[in-house]
Amino acid sequence: MEPQASRFVSRLTRNALAIILAGGRGTRLKHLTKWRSKPAVPFGGKFRIIDFPLSNCVNSGIRRVAVVTQYKSHSLIKHVQQGWGFLRAELGEFVEILPAQQRIETSWYAGTSDAIYQNLDIIQRHEPGHIVVLAGDHIYKMDYGPMLAYHVEKEAEMTVGCFEVSLEDAKSFGVMSADETGRVDVFSEKPEHPDPMPNKPDKALASMGIYIFNPSFLYEQLVKDAGSIKSSHDFGKDIIPSIIENHRVYAYPFRNTETGEQVYWRDVGTVDSFWEANLELIGITPELNLYDREWPIWTYQEQLPPAKFIFDDDSRRGMAVDSMISGGCIISGASIRHSLLFSNVAVNAYSTVTDSVILPDVVIGDHCRLTKVIIDKGCKIPEGTVIGEEAELDAKRFHVSPGGAVLVTSDMLGRVVN
Repeated sequence: MEPQASRFVSRLTRNALAIILAGGRGTRLKHLTKWRSKPAVPFGGKFRIIDFPLSNCVNSGIRRVAVVTQYKSHSLIKHVQQGWGFLRAELGEFVEILPAQQRIETSWYAGTSDAIYQNLDIIQRHEPGHIVVLAGDHIYKMDYGPMLAYHVEKEAEMTVGCFEVSLEDAKSFGVMSADETGRVDVFSEKPEHPDPMPNKPDKALASMGIYIFNPSFLYEQLVKDAGSIKSSHDFGKDIIPSIIENHRVYAYPFRNTETGEQVYWRDVGTVDSFWEANLELIGITPELNLYDREWPIWTYQEQLPPAKFIFDDDSRRGMAVDSMISGGCIISGASIRHSLLFSNVAVNAYSTVTDSVILPDVVIGDHCRLTKVIIDKGCKIPEGTVIGEEAELDAKRFHVSPGGAVLVTSDMLGRVVN
C-alpha cells in the first residue's frame, strides 16, 4: 500500500458515500456463521471481517459510511457501535447502521440492490457526490480514491472493481469481459463455464463486489429494478447485465499503482479459505501486512494485558514458535506451533496446538492435542481432547472441511455462545 502522503484524498472521496453490504449469511462458512453474519466473523487475531472495508473507507478519506445489515446482525451491530464511534458527526463524518426495517417493502432485503433501494430516502438525504457500494465480507487493503478518479475520468455511470481469479474460482463470482478502453461488454453472475481473459486462458476477470455509481443513475436503476417482477433484485444477476449495452459501465482492475501487479484480496467464504487466510498472516512476509502503520486496520478491541508464557520445565514449557499470539492469552506450560491465537485464549499444561486458528475467549484444557483446527469463540476444550489426528472420528463430532480443517464450535461441545 502506498504511503499516507500519496493517498488519493480529494473532494471526490470527501463527498462520496460508501454503502457496505454486510447482511450476508455466509453459509459456506458452516457453523462459524450459525450465530453471526459473515462480516462479523473474527479474522487476523483481533479483527472482524467488516473492519477491512471500514478501514479502507476511513484511510481513503471516505468518512460517510452506511453499513447495511440483515442476517443475525447483533454481534456485528455491537462491534460497529463499539469500535467505530470515533468519527465526528459535527464534521459530517459517520458510520450509520441500516438494518432491514421494511421502510418501503414489507419484507427483508431481497438482494443486494433491494437492500439499497429500501434505504433510498436515507441515502438521498446525504446528497452524495458519488456512491461507493462495497461487499462487507472480503479481506483486502484498497485506496478507493484512484478508483473514484478513474470513474470520473472515464465519464462512467458505473464502475466495477475487478480481480483476476482462476477459472475454477470464477464460478463463485460475477465474471466480466471488457474492451481495450475498459468498458464492460459482457457480465455473467456465477457462470458454470466462465469466459477466460483473452491473454490469460487460465484466468477470468471477476467482480470484487465494489461498485461506484453516479447517484442519479443508481437511483434510476434501483427504481426500475424494483418495479420488475422478474428481477431477483441483485446487482450481479440483474442490474449490471441490464445496463452494460446502453450505459457506460467500466471495469477497474485492482492492482498496485506502482508495479501494475495484483495485490492482496481474499474471499474467506469457506472453512478452508478462512483457515488458509488466517495462517498466511504468520508467514515471514505475508501479502497482507497487518503491521503497516501507513494503512492501519481499525477495530474495537478489549483492553487486555500482553500475552504471557509461563513454565520452563522440559515436560511443560510455555512457548510459541512461528505463530501469532494476541493480547490476553496465557500459554501455561503448553506448546503452540504455526498457529494464530486470538485474544483471551488460555492453553493449559502439556497441551500442543499446531497449524490451528483459535478464536477469542477459548480455554484449552490440560493434555490436549489440536492439529489443523479452527476453534470458535468461547469454546471450552476438555482435558485430554485430541482433534485433527483421526478424520473419521473428528467427523462424528465436528465439521471436517474438504481440505481437512476441523471446525469446532460451542454448539458441538454442548454449549451455546453468541
